[in-house]
Amino acid sequence: MTDDLTRRPWRTEFTASLALAWPIAATQLATVALHATDTLMSGWLGAKELGALALASNLVFPCVHFGVGVLAALAAMFAQELGARNFKGVRRTARQGFWLVLTLFVPMGMFLGFGERFLLWTGQNPEVAALSGQYLRITLWSVLPMLTFIVLRNFIAAHSRPRAALVITCGGILLNAALDYVLMFGLFGFPGIGLMGAAVATVIVQTVMTGALLVYVLRDRKFRRYHLLVRFWRSDWPRYWDIVKVGTPIGLTVLAETTLFAAAGLMIGNIGTEELAGHAIALQFAGIAFMVPLGIAQAATIRVGLAYGAGDMARVGRAGWSNLLIVAIFLTGSASVFWLFGRPLATLFLDAGDPANAAAIGFATSYLAVAAIFQFADGGQVVALGALRGLKDTRVPMIIAVTSYWLIGAGVSWWLGFHAGWDGVGVWAGLAASLSVVATLLTIRFAMRERLGLIPGSAPTPMKAESHP
Repeated sequence: MTDDLTRRPWRTEFTASLALAWPIAATQLATVALHATDTLMSGWLGAKELGALALASNLVFPCVHFGVGVLAALAAMFAQELGARNFKGVRRTARQGFWLVLTLFVPMGMFLGFGERFLLWTGQNPEVAALSGQYLRITLWSVLPMLTFIVLRNFIAAHSRPRAALVITCGGILLNAALDYVLMFGLFGFPGIGLMGAAVATVIVQTVMTGALLVYVLRDRKFRRYHLLVRFWRSDWPRYWDIVKVGTPIGLTVLAETTLFAAAGLMIGNIGTEELAGHAIALQFAGIAFMVPLGIAQAATIRVGLAYGAGDMARVGRAGWSNLLIVAIFLTGSASVFWLFGRPLATLFLDAGDPANAAAIGFATSYLAVAAIFQFADGGQVVALGALRGLKDTRVPMIIAVTSYWLIGAGVSWWLGFHAGWDGVGVWAGLAASLSVVATLLTIRFAMRERLGLIPGSAPTPMKAESHP
């Protein structure tokens, strides 16, 4: 009986974390499907259009990922305020999150608007760069609703009700596929406008999705009490800068990892065309699998933040370790698939019956075997980061991540790939090495913070409780 009581808090936390994590992870996978639809249909248009979309995506994704990283601070702040029953603080944070979206959109929009010039400066094909520029000048307007959706998604997830975002995103996939087909190829009296149709569809879909989630939040019996849009224009600079202070290191951490993988692609591109094709296939599968740990990491941020805001450091530990256990269970499955079925996965992209594809399939299979190993490191580091964000501990984790990614990851990848004779496998091994170092150091840091019951510059002191927003 005593043992059962001792285990019950852990079972309760594990169950609560899993219930929160799976719809967030499913939403991340659904978000990937939105872009996959654009990529698939752009391929039907031709190689030039597919290449133009790929170039445009290389500019859009870093901007969006940085913005999403900065806004990840909201999940921790919402959770801590809810844990302390500081409901007015939740409203303040949400409003300033909207303000921050507007701030982020201005430089992002300007950069994407001049994206064609940037692509030409990097030596891209002028014809393809021009097509990418046209796409970017339209799709940049999707960034504003997209980031606003992230604010709302963090808001409802912090209340342990993330399923609305999943339902809306799944609806967005269907709407995006329909609009892509109609606008790209021309149906129902609409002229086919090619790749620009995908850009217009993206803007419409992101706007509709954000509008739907906003209506849900404003009409829901619990959420509407926050009156999120009332006196929206009123400034709250202390809260605004608090979000910036916590969120900027997160955004830079995300940017460091995405640019490391971009650099790995450039390294492998210098090794050979078949190697690069294999890299693209393996990275596609690794990226899809990573969406699940990313969702679990967001759940870790919220569960740890709720416990920390309530001043319950024992529950902080249970929340962090439960989510690390959840991600380890998932990664055991995904790593096994990569290790055992690498070749069948590669043949989903390339025809195994064509001898010209044999080399690329072989490289993809080898890279997926390495990916099976670093799955654990990649998933572990992102969930450890999520747990630390729940404590609003972001600056030191940023230093750990950026240093490890670029001093260890880029350095080891370059040395193994070009000097040790490992070629593309060496580049992937370098990625695995850096991710393993980051995962180890961040897990140790979380263990230390949990054991000490402190975070630099603060302590888990509950805020004044308020019965309603």
